Amino acid sequence: MVKAQRPSAAKRRESLRLFLYIVPFLALIFLFSYFPLYGWIYSFFDYKPALGLARSEFVGLQWFRLLVYSPAQLTQILQVLANTLGMSFIGIATSILPVAFALFLNEIKAKPFKNLIQTLTTLPNFISWVLVYMIAFSIFSSTGLVNSALSDWGFISTPIKFLDSDSYTWLKMAAWGVWKGVGWGAIMYLAAIASIDPTLYESARVDGAKRFQIMRHITLPHLIPTYLVLLMLSVANLLNNGMEQYYVFKNAFNLEHIQVLDLYVFTIGIGGGSLSMATVISMLKSIISVALLVAVNWLSRRLRGSSII
Repeated sequence: MVKAQRPSAAKRRESLRLFLYIVPFLALIFLFSYFPLYGWIYSFFDYKPALGLARSEFVGLQWFRLLVYSPAQLTQILQVLANTLGMSFIGIATSILPVAFALFLNEIKAKPFKNLIQTLTTLPNFISWVLVYMIAFSIFSSTGLVNSALSDWGFISTPIKFLDSDSYTWLKMAAWGVWKGVGWGAIMYLAAIASIDPTLYESARVDGAKRFQIMRHITLPHLIPTYLVLLMLSVANLLNNGMEQYYVFKNAFNLEHIQVLDLYVFTIGIGGGSLSMATVISMLKSIISVALLVAVNWLSRRLRGSSII
């Protein structure tokens, strides 16, 4: 039997040096991802900011029972979950758009024009949602560009309420999300296209393949693995669709269908002053998200033969 060779002192020093490189990042992960979990203790207290945690009353599982047994609270939570899952599934359904955009952008041969298009479609990702709402208000409000133009042309007599309406709220939020993120989302697929062996394209052209045939049989199959990994991560983050977009677009008319889980936690905790109940809801959200991630990782291992975590 051959004995396993022990790593030399030089290799151990090299491993230690490489480990020390990642220590600052591990510290940041602990500081911002694991240390805040201490805040879950607030769910067991009737926390009053003026009294502090030490003098707040310990109530055990009272907030958990209230979440489950209160009909009004349960109805509200179910509506919020429906909004969250509905918008998340629409986001997953539209996740194919960055793939299509990258696919067609790659076919533009004029490099200056291609760079211009990529820059213009990537810039919205760096615009805050506050500015996005200002753009939306300028264009789609009752006195905005669209209503003014339609009124001047005689198509409408009263303004169309694009923003002050609860109609198609999920679709409107998804449309703004696509506008803001499609260019940024295509970057990863463009990187995947750049890694494709050029000889595959040359062989296809020699065999007489047309442009759309090359896109379909060479470029697209090489993008599928990247898309599947990102899709699985999206499924694992079904309950994490952010708050900023919905916070700036919400109003009294669309509040019922625009309030997602993150916005609801913010409204309960900061707006309603019930930090303990907000902590309970965020805990349940975290537990469900971890369960979804484990399920998606198992599915990835079954379908692709490799896990994502």
